[in-house]
Amino acid sequence: MARHNSIGYRKKVLLAARLVGASALGGVLVAGLALPAVGAAGLGAQSAVEDFDSLPDDFRTPPLSQASTVYDAAGGTIATIYSRDRTVVDADAMSPLVKTALVDIEDSRYYQHGAVDLKGVLRALNSNAASGTTAQGASTLTQQYVKNVFVDQAGDDVQKVQEAQRQTLDRKIRELKYAIKVEETLTKDQILANYLNITFFGEKAYGIETAAQRYFSVHAKDLSLPQAALLAGLVQSPSAYDPIVNPAAAKTRRDTVLRRMAELGHITAAQAAEAIATPVELKVTRAHQGCITAGTGEGFFCDYVQRVVLSDPAFGKTPEERKALWKRGGLQIRTTLDPKAQKAVQQAVTAHAAPSDRPAAVMSVVQPGTGKVLAMAQSRPYGLGKDQTTINLNVPKKMGGGLGFPTGSTFKPIVAAAALENGIPVSRTYTSGYSMPWPAMQDCSGGRFPESGEVHNDSRDLIGSFAMPAAMKQSVNTYFANLEAETGLCEVSKTAAKLGITQQAGGEKLSVVPSMTLGSNDLTPLEMAGVYAAFAAHGTYCAPTAITSVTGPDGKSLAVPKASCTEALSQTTADTVTAMLRGVVEDGGTGHTAGLSDRETAGKTGTTNEGRQVWFVGYTPEMAAATVVSDTMNPAPLEGQRMGGERIDAAFGGAVAGPIWRQAVEDALDGVPAGEFTAVRLPSAAEPSDSEQPTPGTGRPTQGGGQPATGQPTQGGRPTRGGDQTAPATGRPVPGGSGRPTHGTGGTTPATGQPGPGAGQPSPSGGQ
Repeated sequence: MARHNSIGYRKKVLLAARLVGASALGGVLVAGLALPAVGAAGLGAQSAVEDFDSLPDDFRTPPLSQASTVYDAAGGTIATIYSRDRTVVDADAMSPLVKTALVDIEDSRYYQHGAVDLKGVLRALNSNAASGTTAQGASTLTQQYVKNVFVDQAGDDVQKVQEAQRQTLDRKIRELKYAIKVEETLTKDQILANYLNITFFGEKAYGIETAAQRYFSVHAKDLSLPQAALLAGLVQSPSAYDPIVNPAAAKTRRDTVLRRMAELGHITAAQAAEAIATPVELKVTRAHQGCITAGTGEGFFCDYVQRVVLSDPAFGKTPEERKALWKRGGLQIRTTLDPKAQKAVQQAVTAHAAPSDRPAAVMSVVQPGTGKVLAMAQSRPYGLGKDQTTINLNVPKKMGGGLGFPTGSTFKPIVAAAALENGIPVSRTYTSGYSMPWPAMQDCSGGRFPESGEVHNDSRDLIGSFAMPAAMKQSVNTYFANLEAETGLCEVSKTAAKLGITQQAGGEKLSVVPSMTLGSNDLTPLEMAGVYAAFAAHGTYCAPTAITSVTGPDGKSLAVPKASCTEALSQTTADTVTAMLRGVVEDGGTGHTAGLSDRETAGKTGTTNEGRQVWFVGYTPEMAAATVVSDTMNPAPLEGQRMGGERIDAAFGGAVAGPIWRQAVEDALDGVPAGEFTAVRLPSAAEPSDSEQPTPGTGRPTQGGGQPATGQPTQGGRPTRGGDQTAPATGRPVPGGSGRPTHGTGGTTPATGQPGPGAGQPSPSGGQ
């Protein structure tokens, strides 16, 4: 048996000699001898050689996946995000000790051989032949580096990772081809630095800099001898020698590295002995990454930033290009988030609503004239745990949000702006009763909505003649039904589009129906804040923007989405709307609870059907903000529910959302000089008007409309909240109906926070 083994060994040596003589196929030598029974490879080996010749000549190392960092406007870190926790550093930012330790333990002849170490091959062959195994490999550091590149390139695809690690002859040959090319184009020091940047060191740490931070909380350049030896020893098996999980095994491996360094004369025996005598001392910095780690409620904004990168063509023409950019990482993303405003908004929403409350408070803040998103918060934290959610209710579904909320009467200023833009004076007066039929209207495509149904005001006292300012201040539904009819549905929808409202939050087309004036469309706080920011900016609408600059791994600036600002309204129209909305927050207005005492304020309340959602959207010259409160568990009327430890007795925008808005904006602007709105003279209630119009469609007001004892209008003998109807699911006009959508999508299902049905019918009963 011994003689048989000796003959087999001699055959393998002879084969090695022949391969050495064939210098052009030096790469095949390593692959063949590292595998068992290669002498019998036969036609398989021949095929592999042919594959070798057909491989591309150049080898391009893919950019290494690194961590990206998202910063707020003041330079503070919001979150670090990565698919690979890696920070690439230059060679001079790595301790010489760790370079020496790695070479000594993994490839001590690294600086003497090329891509292939023939002596190492023969040594491995001898060892493996004697043991009858392939326990000892002959891969050089360069070959290991090439393999690591392929593994890193495979990402999280298990099948591709396994393919990159397959122990087959053709894979070995492929690696050798690239290893030879790498040695031709890079210096040994460059290859070693690349190796240390790409290698996995366990505990989710990729690269020597992250490994040094993970285990010792130091930079790679500051590693001590024992620390450097421990990390070099991890490369062979990061899990087996994990010092956190297996400290004894890690010390044994570390000491092996130290002895090898002394054996090769790179440290003295005394240095080795001293290092071996020291225990393994760790100072672990655990991996924390992703938007879920963001503080001060910034997780939702962080999520929004990520989705901007993945969706905006500025970051790549195709979704695949944008995804590759994000996955590759190494990005330094500077954003618009104002930490002071964010803290104020977060404190306000959480002060009024607890995470476990069924009602949730949601708020976005935008800077007028720029569109910069200054703050974004929800009372329910960003996360996957109990009473948490990753659905950002501030934004549309396509940006990680839900299906939005009906806006209630906060939509009325858009109708007023459309009327003013189309020549209807602010003094326009309509006389109507508590309730009236919806006037006949027509949409942009010619679809007719005949006079039908009924719309009523929130209070029976809201009857008589109203001009636009008084109707806005008291949120008179019947007035705005008349104003919408005179202006035209099409003109209202065109004005909404100029202000960024082109579709509903779920992606459906805007429902251009009579009840649009009462907020029947499902929109988001960020969208509504953008609308009101245009009023504050004298008619200039700026699409919300969250990113100011991005630099790549090479330090070069990348293109970012450009600010998109347009003149949506004339300055006269915008300033007139502002003047009217200032009245809303004054005494007698539905939003008086939100008015600030130290600076000029304008805004509008909104309440949806049965008080399922309540809004306050307002602004100062410095910022515009939208606040909505809704039951997001299983949307139900807010009245009677508990929020922030108190019972909601009156579910109106001014009573519930207004105080949240006021606290947030007041604190956000603390110490900021107060600006002023442009003064506009509005007609007083006592002034006679020469612009009184009859109720469109009928020419006569109604004074009660057969109200039941509840004060609700009737239709077909049943109490309703307005009687405005649409065909099921389509929102198209139907005979005898005036087009109120029957769907509702303001909330979320109990366990997941996913948008659920049945939330948020528009309220034709007013916008308190």
